[in-house]
Amino acid sequence: MKPGIHPAYRHVVFRDKAADFAFLTRSTAVGGGRTVVWEDGDTYPVIDVEISSASHPFYTGTARVMDTAGRVERFERRYGRGRPGAR
Repeated sequence: MKPGIHPAYRHVVFRDKAADFAFLTRSTAVGGGRTVVWEDGDTYPVIDVEISSASHPFYTGTARVMDTAGRVERFERRYGRGRPGAR
């Protein structure tokens, strides 16, 4: 590898605040200046994420009920039946 052209690959903590879940891994992502003291006593940059395996419905088994009828009607209003020249 060429020296000086690759981003720094270091330990980073990813934290899912919705599920109160965090994990330590290595990444090239930049944490934005926030840090956290991890279980081993060292300080690492932290990146807050909106969803992780601890809060994603696929992994947790909880699914949201969506209003599919409303979505279909809205689609048909925009693109489907009722418009002149629509297929």
